[in-house]
Amino acid sequence: MDNFLIKLYSSRQTVFTNMEIAILIGEKNADKLKSKLAYYVKTGKLLRLRRGIFSKEENCDKNELAVRIFTPAYVGFETVLQREGVIFQYYESIFVASYLSRKIEFGENKFAYRKLKNEILVNQKGLVNKGTYFEATKERAFLDLLYLSGDYFFDNLKSIDWDYCYEIVSIYKNKALEKKLKNYQKKYAK
Repeated sequence: MDNFLIKLYSSRQTVFTNMEIAILIGEKNADKLKSKLAYYVKTGKLLRLRRGIFSKEENCDKNELAVRIFTPAYVGFETVLQREGVIFQYYESIFVASYLSRKIEFGENKFAYRKLKNEILVNQKGLVNKGTYFEATKERAFLDLLYLSGDYFFDNLKSIDWDYCYEIVSIYKNKALEKKLKNYQKKYAK
């Protein structure tokens, strides 16, 4: 196994953009990188998932893939709220905060991207580093959804840390969101 594959396979990351691979292996020449990537895809040592996105394994982390398609991005919204028991509705899509809005399907993967202002998107308050991608806490996912959707029906807000919500809400610079937060707390906090 050559140095290229050793560096790639020793990384805990499973999904890579071509730029991440270039940095990882120290390849500055775009043509050489393109040639290497094409060779490893052809020999089956690397999988091309989409243009400019590769995986070292067939069953890559879907959350990791979701944030690599459009970056900067983090997993959030209904994906986090469903897993945390705040909403009960099942969604097949992974919901992602990004710099644009898109719905993408390929293979069995479904991703829904929602656009947030750049200053909100890159602010790390309420985000958790999962090692190979970032994910919103349930409080950040709750606020992101309120910010974009206005009113939203949540099935179970008992586990929301309202104090933490008040710490995070300042990143939105939105008085209407602060008012909505107070109204939800009055109505659902017990």
